[in-house]
Amino acid sequence: MFDTAVTFSLTQFARSLSLPERIHSRPFRNAALEPWRLRNATLDALFYDIKALTTDETFYISDCLAAEGAIMIVPPTGKGMLTLCETVEEYRLRGGKRVHTLAVAGMGGSACGAAAFARNVADAVGEPVAAVVSGYGLGDLLAESMGAGFFFGPLGFLRQNFDMIDDVIGRPKFGDYSRRLSHDGPAACSTGLDTDTVEALLRDKDLSFTLAVGHSRGSMTIAEALFALDRSDPERLEEIADRLRLVSFGTCVTLPAVVSTPNAILGELDWFGEMNATGASEHTQRIARSGHGTNTEIPGALKVTELLRNLLQQQGTTRKASPSDPAPQAAEAEASPKAEDAPSSATPEHGMTDNQSPSGDARHDNVVSLPAAHNAALPGHVQTEPAPVKDDREQDALTIAPESVMKETPAKASTEDHEAAKTEPEAAIAETPPSTAARPAPAARPGPRRRNGPRKRH
Repeated sequence: MFDTAVTFSLTQFARSLSLPERIHSRPFRNAALEPWRLRNATLDALFYDIKALTTDETFYISDCLAAEGAIMIVPPTGKGMLTLCETVEEYRLRGGKRVHTLAVAGMGGSACGAAAFARNVADAVGEPVAAVVSGYGLGDLLAESMGAGFFFGPLGFLRQNFDMIDDVIGRPKFGDYSRRLSHDGPAACSTGLDTDTVEALLRDKDLSFTLAVGHSRGSMTIAEALFALDRSDPERLEEIADRLRLVSFGTCVTLPAVVSTPNAILGELDWFGEMNATGASEHTQRIARSGHGTNTEIPGALKVTELLRNLLQQQGTTRKASPSDPAPQAAEAEASPKAEDAPSSATPEHGMTDNQSPSGDARHDNVVSLPAAHNAALPGHVQTEPAPVKDDREQDALTIAPESVMKETPAKASTEDHEAAKTEPEAAIAETPPSTAARPAPAARPGPRRRNGPRKRH
């Protein structure tokens, strides 16, 4: 709780510095609401993980702590500072087109709680998140006095009806306030300013939201914005209904029929969320020993980042493999030619011999060169330098001798060659030059066996 207390103290200290200016601009309204805003900020410090905000961020948003309809772009932890936008047009210009997740907090409705909840959501999805501040005005004070603050589910319509009081007395023009000035009809003032801002973000065709996350009363705000969009622009609702999904923390809400059923995450001890539920969700997840809050420093809190990340992973919304990655079939097709080429490269052209190993690579060279060693002992392959031919009789003897020798002593030559191949295969390889196999038979001069052949013929 120490980090939460420090962040809350810095927020209130920074807000006290701007109090004289706010009292000077609207003395009655700000003087009447400041004690209640301090109470709401305290509630948000208890129910939201405000320690996730940095010191610069708490000072930055302290001046508009209760600005209803303000929009913030909250990046994940360590990815930069949040950005505060006063209107939808400013949000679009300051990078809102690259944001695809919307988060709305409830409880006290302060900017500190909204930014903290959006930071948890941003850490879960890994990208910036748009957060809408629910705020607190005179209409909220009057509706809360009639029980709409505690029973925000069944009596939530009171807050919408009393929101026009702030328009009459005067309020900061945040969010989609320009729509109220255009007098588009009764729908312009039938909802709260935070609901109008969420509806404007969903209706804008330049923006593309695929995920909406709400907590407590914030889920009710998203549901009211979808119903308002269904009344004002049903074609746009059907367009975004295919890709938009809602995750509700702390309560269950009812959505238009064209929107998919929301995912509800509630604690088993959350009697407050059960009491204000407006519908039964088919996809409800109960968290054991958990309540309504999301401040991780308090026991029994909903761990928004972990729960939302696990939910998105189960539903397959995390980033998948790149389309450029090869498919398993393609990988097998690439590997099959290599597997087919392997046996052919390991099989010698002249067949297997006694001292050849079918699986050993060390004997592969000997197997390939054995035919050369086998032929080295035969006549016509031993001599490396041809002898000069002196007369025609010797020339005839040279041409006839190899055939006769092959017929007379085939078994003896084969036995000698086999022994030579077993004992000294490398020596046979070294003695046999590459070009001896291509030389003609007359180049060989056998020993005594050559003399016996010709003499018998003469």
